[in-house]
Amino acid sequence: MKKQAGFTLIELIMVIVILGILAATALPKFSDLSGEARVAKIKAMQGSMQSAATMAHGMQLAQGLAAGSSVSVEGGTAVTMANGYPTANAAGIGAAVDTSSYDATGIATGKVAADAAHTSCSVTYVNANPPTYTLSTASADCS
Repeated sequence: MKKQAGFTLIELIMVIVILGILAATALPKFSDLSGEARVAKIKAMQGSMQSAATMAHGMQLAQGLAAGSSVSVEGGTAVTMANGYPTANAAGIGAAVDTSSYDATGIATGKVAADAAHTSCSVTYVNANPPTYTLSTASADCS
């Protein structure tokens, strides 16, 4: 007679039960990361704004232009400048950064939100020398 090797039905059921318990305890930890993702998205936009403003400022200095002169960035897009940095509107910082995956309806005042459903979760660019950036990530809208 051959000896058969394998798992019994009881052993298989116990493994499934243990995996179910592990999944049930781990699920809450991973279920709501959308708020953290929105905050990270807004922080990434702040970094993009900082880089774009610094690059535009550097281009203006390298070309020997006046502090209020527009500069041309990649693709020939003109970026309006004031105080040596992009203006806080669509022709300034809005032209210098890619806002295609954000809600940029407030770009006229330098504000970019995470998306249309979470407009309070945002970063605001203020033209100064140097520019300032205000993150609004503490609101319930970000979570």
